Amino acid sequence: MRGVDVEGVIKSKGEVRNIVTRYGPARVVDAVLEDDTGEIVLTLWNENVDAVEEGDKVKIVNGYTSVFRGRLQLNIGRRGSIIVLD
Repeated sequence: MRGVDVEGVIKSKGEVRNIVTRYGPARVVDAVLEDDTGEIVLTLWNENVDAVEEGDKVKIVNGYTSVFRGRLQLNIGRRGSIIVLD
């Protein structure tokens, strides 16, 4: 699903992993985003890894969902953005 806009709270944030992709080295972390309807794994890459902390209320604009290793996850991608709300 593409074009996903959602607001929620970062419930937890895992350990940062350094990986090598076909585009070069990258940092990645899985966080759990929670809203009124439930929770989903939010995958954060590179500069977005440090943009949020546990407890932050955020808005994801133009994200997309995918299934990785059998679980649904939300991604921001190159065309999406994450905004920390007050």
